[in-house]
Amino acid sequence: MVGPLIGAVAAALAAGAGTWAFANEFLPGARMANAVGVGAVVFLLLALYGLARTLYLYRSWRYVVREESLYLTRGVFTKVQTVVPYVRVQHIDTRRSAFERALGLSRLVVYTAGSRGADVTIPGLTPERAEDLQSRLERLAIASEDEDAV
Repeated sequence: MVGPLIGAVAAALAAGAGTWAFANEFLPGARMANAVGVGAVVFLLLALYGLARTLYLYRSWRYVVREESLYLTRGVFTKVQTVVPYVRVQHIDTRRSAFERALGLSRLVVYTAGSRGADVTIPGLTPERAEDLQSRLERLAIASEDEDAV
């Protein structure tokens, strides 16, 4: 979730710096102040875009712990629905990047049997909620070991 925000802020900084460099090189005196103002506006617009995109992505995530599977849906423009049967769960991790720790967030990663990259992530959880969900999914996966995979 933080990737889009960081990308938008980096783009905004680059746009502002590029506008300032262009104004400094090609515009004399008073016109440079106008260019710096335009750079500031471009920076703010791109930063707001990044924030709005991040919020929409965050709000698009849903998960439901069902009796036999974990159901996830996500996406703003393209909706993706994933069903993870508990019999396919290999292991479950909680992760916290430096940025997530600063925000007091965590994410849960459920690794499944299958091809490379066969894992699902639930971002934006509090550390306590991620640990509770990890324990709950672990119990459900162990209970379903005797069942056949879908």
